[in-house]
Amino acid sequence: MTEHHAGRLVDHVHIRVRDLQASKRFYSAVLDSLGLGLTWEGDGAFAVDELFVSDDGEPTARLHLAFQAADEEQVGRFHEAALAAGGTDNGGPGERDYYHPGYYSAYALDPDGNNVEAVYHGPARRSADSIVIVPET
Repeated sequence: MTEHHAGRLVDHVHIRVRDLQASKRFYSAVLDSLGLGLTWEGDGAFAVDELFVSDDGEPTARLHLAFQAADEEQVGRFHEAALAAGGTDNGGPGERDYYHPGYYSAYALDPDGNNVEAVYHGPARRSADSIVIVPET
C-alpha cells in the first residue's frame, strides 16, 4: 500500500437520526469498543471528534462510515458491541483481501440502517496517534 494521509481531507461528518437516544447508545458502544468516547453533547445532538449526530431533520440514509481499529481484536469487539447496542449484523469480522491484503473489517447497520464499519489495515507505522487541534485565544 502506498503512503496515505489522514486528518486533512474531512473536517466533519453530520449524520441525522430518527431516535437520538437509540443512536447515542449504538455509537457510544461501538466507539467505546474502539477506545473512544463522546466529546460533546448538547440538546438534540452529540459528537465524537469529526462525527456529529443530531435529530434535527430527515434521517441520513445509506451512508457507509468506517472507523479505524488498532488491531483485529478491536474489530471483533466493535462488531460485538454494535450488535449488543441494537445494530444489525452486516458482515462479521474477517479479512476482505479484495480491498487489499490485510484489510480486516466488520460491519453493522446502525439504528437508521447506515452501514458502520471498523477496519484494521494491518501493521503500519503512524506518524501520530491523532492530530490535536487547540483554538488560539
